[in-house]
Amino acid sequence: MTRAVVIIPTYNEKENVERMAHAVMGLPVAIDILFVDDNSPDGTAAIIRDLMLQFPGRIFLEERAGKLGLGTAYIHGFKWSLKQNYEYIFEMDCDFSHNPLDLPRLLAACIEKGADVSIGSRYTKGGKVQNWPMGRIMMSYFASVYVRMILFIGISDTTAGFMCYSSKVLQAIDLDNIHFKGYAFQIEMKYAAKKKGFKIIEVPITFIDRQFGESKMSSSIFKEAFFGVWKMRNLKV
Repeated sequence: MTRAVVIIPTYNEKENVERMAHAVMGLPVAIDILFVDDNSPDGTAAIIRDLMLQFPGRIFLEERAGKLGLGTAYIHGFKWSLKQNYEYIFEMDCDFSHNPLDLPRLLAACIEKGADVSIGSRYTKGGKVQNWPMGRIMMSYFASVYVRMILFIGISDTTAGFMCYSSKVLQAIDLDNIHFKGYAFQIEMKYAAKKKGFKIIEVPITFIDRQFGESKMSSSIFKEAFFGVWKMRNLKV
């Protein structure tokens, strides 16, 4: 049986975490969950510990001292997952902007179509965005155009955070040499996989803005991505 795990960073996600856990546990394919919680003051970790009792050996929790950035949460999760010998490692948000029902489609792109990395893409043919104001959609879309122009990366949704990696990709990338923490982290990981020659497939998804909790987007995260792509051109991967 293919061993797969989805890494879900959390910070103040008490409204979403239980629903998300049950949604993933109810999928027709077995995908475990690793929650990486950054000391949420709203009690998110306590809810996850209860879920671990409901689903022993399927749900795991790594707790960190505080908010250390999205990228570092995923790096932490990647290293943990590789130590546990998972073959396929996902990343996704906890707020249901990424539909857990799409996880099997991302896995199938790797297993059946030979992708080393599959991306849940808003901007490939068939992809959509719902409940975002048009200004935010345009900013996100043209951010990906901007990245493609600078890095020649050939990926429609360069800032996507809904991904499936084959373990060999994460083993090949020097995770300790990944520099960025926000959306630039997502770009850097894709760029590193592309530079290493791995096969990347974009799978169209419908992205839906969160209903509960607060967005983690900030101007500093956007600036990191905007200026960070120029630095990536000279980084070793």
